[in-house]
Amino acid sequence: MAVPIALGTIMLVPGSAAATPAEGVNGIVMSQATLNGKDYISREITIAPGGTTGWHYHPGQVFGVIKEGTLTHYEGDCSVDGVYNPGDAITERSGTGYVHEGRNEGATPLVMWVLYIDPAGSPLAVDMPNPGCPFQ
Repeated sequence: MAVPIALGTIMLVPGSAAATPAEGVNGIVMSQATLNGKDYISREITIAPGGTTGWHYHPGQVFGVIKEGTLTHYEGDCSVDGVYNPGDAITERSGTGYVHEGRNEGATPLVMWVLYIDPAGSPLAVDMPNPGCPFQ
């Protein structure tokens, strides 16, 4: 899910001109450390009702827990690969072969706690264009 992320907002590295930006996403860094060539960054991410992470992939590992609301998670083939509610854990694969998008399709804010384990200095997420889905 991810999610990439600048301090305070989701940091997505520009992909192409057709990249899909995040909408309604706010993130707060809770902790950050680098050890043995890896960045460990924990964040609280809030997605407003109707908000989206935009299409992206992660260069490292992502582990999350839903605190409030519901996350609907889409794979690059436009299918829903998971719906996550409070208390549910989510793990996202890394790399360019796993382009995905997280959406808050509910009426209340979605709040997640997320841990990123990335190669030191890499972005938390890389913004990508819509892979051909009929929705943004």
